[in-house]
Amino acid sequence: MEFLTLLSFGPGGWGDEIARGALLTIELALTTLPFGLALGLLVALGKDAPSPVARAAANIFTTVFRGLPELLTLFIVYYGGQMLLTRIAGYFSPGANVEVNQFLAGVAALGLVLAAFSSEVFYAALKAVPRGQKEAAFALGLPKWQAFRLVVFPQLWRVALPGLSNNWMVLMKDTSLVSVIAINDLMRQTAIAVGVTKQPFFFYLVACLIYLAFSILSSLVLTRAEARASRGLKRAGAK
Repeated sequence: MEFLTLLSFGPGGWGDEIARGALLTIELALTTLPFGLALGLLVALGKDAPSPVARAAANIFTTVFRGLPELLTLFIVYYGGQMLLTRIAGYFSPGANVEVNQFLAGVAALGLVLAAFSSEVFYAALKAVPRGQKEAAFALGLPKWQAFRLVVFPQLWRVALPGLSNNWMVLMKDTSLVSVIAINDLMRQTAIAVGVTKQPFFFYLVACLIYLAFSILSSLVLTRAEARASRGLKRAGAK
């Protein structure tokens, strides 16, 4: 009963704090996902671009953000971004001090890491699309952008989805790192509860179960998404 009291909602328990932390974790991951995937796709297209400058820039991006530890990237974005913006603001208003929003810094840092890993998945999927598909689209008179959107991207997405699913699962775990910059996510709220109640095993077990629940739910959704994406291919094969 004592443990149930610790997880109760209201002044006597930590249920509301843990729930808010879990919700913030999901919000952080869902906000980071489109940013990271869109940037990753752009980097992949840069790797496949005819321009050597674009290819070099894309390869440098992936090398840097795949090689740096995620925690270090978070510190660089948060503290480095704060210093940079303060210096820029100082040119217009001497003595100005700019504070970076922790949530946005977390989204930016995790998004850069997600983009670096996703770009490799997108690039491999891009190479898997038969060149004849692009040539057929151009032969029909489709502009380059429409050919990519209507012909290349649907096939690329189907091939890339399993790899992107793994990246999403990694992103869910990496969200725990943002607690070091004072974001009240699940891990930070859990650590606060542990510090006050002196019940580390119980609260970390609760956090573990919540993360596992997120992972199981994500796996179910992603498995369904992969099956849906492959449905058209299976029908074509059956014919």
